[in-house]
Amino acid sequence: MKVTFPAMKGTIGGRTYYSCMMPLRVVPKMLTFRDWAEFTPEEREQRVLNQKRIPHISKYITENEDGYLFASITASYKCNVEFNSIGEEDSLGMLAMDFDEAEFVINDGQHRCAAIAHAMKENPALGDETISVLLFEYENRDRMQQMFSDLNRFVQKTSKSLDILYDKRDPFSRLTLEVIKLVDAFDGMVDRDAISIGIRSPKLFTLSTMYDANKELLKFHDVAGESEEDEEGHHEITAVAVKFWRVVSENMPVWGSVKEQHMRAMELRQDSLASHATVMRAIGGAGAEMMREFPNDWEERLSLLTKIDWKKSNPEWNGVCIIAGSVSSNRQSRQATKAFVKRSLGLSLTDAEVRSLTPPEQQVLEVVE
Repeated sequence: MKVTFPAMKGTIGGRTYYSCMMPLRVVPKMLTFRDWAEFTPEEREQRVLNQKRIPHISKYITENEDGYLFASITASYKCNVEFNSIGEEDSLGMLAMDFDEAEFVINDGQHRCAAIAHAMKENPALGDETISVLLFEYENRDRMQQMFSDLNRFVQKTSKSLDILYDKRDPFSRLTLEVIKLVDAFDGMVDRDAISIGIRSPKLFTLSTMYDANKELLKFHDVAGESEEDEEGHHEITAVAVKFWRVVSENMPVWGSVKEQHMRAMELRQDSLASHATVMRAIGGAGAEMMREFPNDWEERLSLLTKIDWKKSNPEWNGVCIIAGSVSSNRQSRQATKAFVKRSLGLSLTDAEVRSLTPPEQQVLEVVE
């Protein structure tokens, strides 16, 4: 079966390639996958397909049919092709190939291709849309491996903070940015770009820290299910978060000291846990449970935050979020820190939270007894 695609002919690195516009329905038929797991790494022409990634990418397509976006797919073909230029433009024309004899190696974009095939099972109408595909002539395995290496050589994952800042679809992203703007203690004190704060930075928090803290705070609210049209619901939930963090900031005077330049941010970050991501998530998580357990007086109860000694030198933090002299942010430390904050605020603890605050040697003694 012979098929043709609109294409542009170009040259890069001394090699001819074609930039084609392909209907999505053709992608799964044309760009099939080989089980590279059967081969040694040295024998593979592409990395092994990670099946766990496919549903996530497919969900992105189906949930954002009016705005999803993909970069071009790069593949190498093993077949004869015929390029017929249009008019006087040698670089613009139609590319023809025989599908019955064509074989392709996907150099970049195999997970996108698999996700497209998965998404079209749910919505076949997606097949009428198009995607850009760069086609190179297949040479040999060494060239395929080199292409894979070159295509991934300078790829750098953006920071979580930058993803949050630029993601206009995520209601938590929009809510967090509004909270930062409306809570004086946060306004101007949040790094919206980096995943971690530089040692001399005047900022106290990262955007990703505030995002995670708000997710903990609002875990009993259906923020993720909020539609873009539900402005009233969005404002109501945002107001809850703004009110909570304003009350918290009143009981975290060191934040104000930095904001008013009575203390340098660097000093607070070095000596205190008061602005650390693990603590912010713990305060958010404890706040969610406090507002549910004490809906009428949670604001007054937050005054107990002033009783907590946030200094890293406080021995109470050892084994909680200070492990071997360093601040830890792993799952166990996050759970223990939340339990510590809950206990300090007079909230009841689950059995798991009680254990997280019990020294290992004491747990052993209790088991023996």
